[in-house]
Amino acid sequence: MVIAPLTLDHAVSTALAGNPGLAKINARARALAEVPSQVGTLPDPTLSLNALSLPTDTFSLSQEAMTQMQIGIGFTLPFPGKLDLREQAADFEAKAAVFDVDEMRLVLIRNVRSTWWNLFFLDRALSIVQRNQELLRQLVKIAETKYKTGLGMQSDVLLAQVELSKLLDVEISLKASRRGQAAALNALLDRPAATPVTLPAQADESLPPAPDIEPLRKMALDVRPVLSSQHNALEASRTRVTLAKKDYYPDFKLGAAYGIRSGNNPNGSSRADLASITFSMNLPIFTGTKQDRALAQRKADVLKEEYGLQDRATQVDTEIEQALADYLGGLEQVALFKTGIIPQARQTTASMLAAYQVNKVDFLNLVRARVTLYNYETQYWKALTSAWQAWARMEAAVGTAIPKSTQHDMATKTDREMVHE
Repeated sequence: MVIAPLTLDHAVSTALAGNPGLAKINARARALAEVPSQVGTLPDPTLSLNALSLPTDTFSLSQEAMTQMQIGIGFTLPFPGKLDLREQAADFEAKAAVFDVDEMRLVLIRNVRSTWWNLFFLDRALSIVQRNQELLRQLVKIAETKYKTGLGMQSDVLLAQVELSKLLDVEISLKASRRGQAAALNALLDRPAATPVTLPAQADESLPPAPDIEPLRKMALDVRPVLSSQHNALEASRTRVTLAKKDYYPDFKLGAAYGIRSGNNPNGSSRADLASITFSMNLPIFTGTKQDRALAQRKADVLKEEYGLQDRATQVDTEIEQALADYLGGLEQVALFKTGIIPQARQTTASMLAAYQVNKVDFLNLVRARVTLYNYETQYWKALTSAWQAWARMEAAVGTAIPKSTQHDMATKTDREMVHE
């Protein structure tokens, strides 16, 4: 069965559609969205059915004039403004939850991209190792031929075999790392851990120019979801301070009842039914131990959210700074390896191989040159991977995609072909 390569965009869209962690946060936001209308609505009225002043000797409804069968209804009326404030606070909390979902999406996208690029690097490293294994096998044959003809030493053969064994050990380690990264990516995509993951043979090697940091900072202040969530949490806590001040005022209860009486008065007339209206309110007389403490609690909550917002803003700024620094470093490394180090190392290796075949270079230096080229090629892919991972962290820190210039610093077909040779 042929497995279609998993592109980066497909991996991201799959994770956004099926990741259970994101679904959990989204469900929480939907639940909180149902709260404001609940807390902003009057309490349900109460219906009462009462049998009042029944004589215990006969339980007759007509024996005593006080006896009545009563039906009543009652309403609780919070002090004006309390319901609106409760609804406002819950609405701010619901909005914060929506921004939490957006923040989780950013984190998920960042993690998927980072893991995908780790896998891509491991694939390229394995390809380089396997290619170098084949080259070393060729060197072993050359060394054996020269040894048999008396033009080389047996130590050259042994040295090549040792280097080949080292590469086999590296291959084992890389394959183990790849299995771990594939399992991590499958977890993000909500797939079984053992699901095979095949990536495309090529990826975008054209790194965009590094953006200026100040526009990124301003963009983050406007669109980073975690800051918007913290803003709404702060507004919710401030609203609850106002609500706590309202708790110094009483709530009210209104009621109405109708009592039906049976029997006759002493003059022979029917007993009249009775109507009742009630009014009551609570008395906040324990303010020192209740309302004062509640208000102090809410004010402390405001301080907590203010410091939390300040801390979050500092973290976001630090994330942008670190990601941009890492991207700049990766950008420079990729350019250095691509346009300087790797071409020079490849020329050196080719020159030494030709010289070795005519006994002008010893075998040890030839092997060292080959190993050095292998290391540089691996480091190039590591630098490219680190740069794209830093870009993913930078976009997550800003809170949105960063526009890429159409003029890339490192985007020529010749360069890509050079690295893949």
